[in-house]
Amino acid sequence: MSIAALFFASFSSLFSVVNPFAAMPVYISLMEGHTDAEKIKTARKATTYMFFVLITFLLIGTYILSFFGISLPGIQIAGGLVIVRAGFSMLNPENSGRKLTKKDEAAAMEKEDVSFSPLALPLLSGPGSIAVVIGFGSDAQGITDYLVHGVAVLMTVLVAYGILRVAPKLVTYIGKTGMTVITRMMGFIALSIGVQFVINGISKFFGIG
Repeated sequence: MSIAALFFASFSSLFSVVNPFAAMPVYISLMEGHTDAEKIKTARKATTYMFFVLITFLLIGTYILSFFGISLPGIQIAGGLVIVRAGFSMLNPENSGRKLTKKDEAAAMEKEDVSFSPLALPLLSGPGSIAVVIGFGSDAQGITDYLVHGVAVLMTVLVAYGILRVAPKLVTYIGKTGMTVITRMMGFIALSIGVQFVINGISKFFGIG
């Protein structure tokens, strides 16, 4: 696979699972009553935390697997199931597509700083996206692959930051229906990625394909 193809595959996979559009309504709700400067600061901190969380798991994910005796097929299947579940939720955003429960969101409203929790974790870098980057690290063949995946993570973070920055205007422009359509599209892609993870894990476990 060429560097460009690897980057596109990495970025599209990670962005679909991260789905910063799903974080927009929660971000707007939590930032209600704050100044523009505070909103920008929170978005910047949240995406910075997101970057370090994902990069950390990209770099040391394989060591974590080795420490706990987890095989690559095991993490691919488990991660795939997590992503499949998230994808199903995103396909039905009105009922089960929330990344935070109403109780968790209400608790977050009482926090002074929401940049790390719940914005960075679990909204922007939750179990699904962590599973994806661990899969990236496990499949990496050398330093070049790690660099490409790292750039894909950085690009995803930058796009997520841009989306949060324009979230209030974007929600008004797109509307609830548009947000639902986008979430469902991302859900279908995430579902497909999750299924492929499971297939890859089963294939590697049985040595087929």
